[in-house]
Amino acid sequence: MQYAGLDALRHLLQSKNFPAVYVVDETGYELLGRAVLPELITQARNRLQSGMAFPSVKQVFSGDKSYLLFLHLTDELPDIKPLQVAEEATNHSESASRQLQASNFPKAPKRRLFPWIFFIASTLASFIFAAILAWYFSKPIRSLRSAFELVAAGNFNVDLNSVMGVRRDDLADLGRDFDRMTNQLRMLIEGQRRLLHDISHELRSPLARLQVAIGLARQQPDKTESSMIRIERESTRMDHLVGELLTLSKLEAGVTDMLKEIIEPGDLLSDLVDDAQFEARAQGKDVELVGKVNASIIGSAELIHRAIENVIRNAIKHAPIGSSIMIESSEEASNIKISILDKGKGVAESELELIFEPFFRSKNSSNSSDGHGLGLAIARRVIEAHGGTIRAANRISGGLFVELTFPIAKVDN
Repeated sequence: MQYAGLDALRHLLQSKNFPAVYVVDETGYELLGRAVLPELITQARNRLQSGMAFPSVKQVFSGDKSYLLFLHLTDELPDIKPLQVAEEATNHSESASRQLQASNFPKAPKRRLFPWIFFIASTLASFIFAAILAWYFSKPIRSLRSAFELVAAGNFNVDLNSVMGVRRDDLADLGRDFDRMTNQLRMLIEGQRRLLHDISHELRSPLARLQVAIGLARQQPDKTESSMIRIERESTRMDHLVGELLTLSKLEAGVTDMLKEIIEPGDLLSDLVDDAQFEARAQGKDVELVGKVNASIIGSAELIHRAIENVIRNAIKHAPIGSSIMIESSEEASNIKISILDKGKGVAESELELIFEPFFRSKNSSNSSDGHGLGLAIARRVIEAHGGTIRAANRISGGLFVELTFPIAKVDN
């Protein structure tokens, strides 16, 4: 004020930085013409004259006039109520009243749109992300539903692995497990269909020969005896086939209730070799037993006898005349191993697993009508039911090597 004058002070008071500062001259006139209660002026002068430091009161000079500057602090004047200030302010001029209202009631700030824009953008982004996430998880579920419908309709040619792509989550694992399940079901159903076809084929041949023999017996009574021999032979083959099928069916259904006997493999092999030698020597062949086993096996003696006999008879059938079939037995760790070795033509590498399937005949086998291709299949089912394994391999020197493994029984003393 000492340097810029009253005009600068008036301009400063009119700004928003000093809305509650009053400037009163010696006559009580306020510089901006605002209404000021005399009690406020008196109290401000008393504070100034008290000699105490009040930052809200100050006296300034302009020329030969003095001015009193003070703040309008209503909390420092508890006896002056805002209603009284408003009532006395209405007695001044209209311009002073407007200035008072402008100084006490500032304009409302403008609304800001930024928070709303941010909220809308965040909501929209969340919605888009949720839609993409829902599509990502629902796509494999829809594929699984379609695959279930195809399998229910009998179509097992389903490949969910290609549909899942490079996914590495639980849904992709479920799809791969589903593919493995459908493959197993397809193999099982195809195996059942093939088995039914093979059974029909095996039964058709002896039935056809029976019909021929019956026809010859009727047309040529002098050959009735030979026809009856043929009828008896074919009926025996059919009975043997049906018996093997029933045995195979029982093994497929499970025979755990029958596997309770304690079996001595040494005695069992001795009996088997005696029977096999009788059959082999009639064909100009021989059977030898090598090794000795003292351990025991828990299971069904009848089934194990039949399983080993089927393998030995198969070896005798394919061994050349004048050769010997070796039967080796040994104990290794917790297993008993029985090996049957012949010097026949062997089996193609691609057929080493197939020879244990029902009705399978190797390309190297003869065209003899003996046997139905069930012997090795029954042997595998029996050995697996006893917790053992069976495998086949071609010998380097020629012939086939079949190894049977049984777990040693733990007998309490």
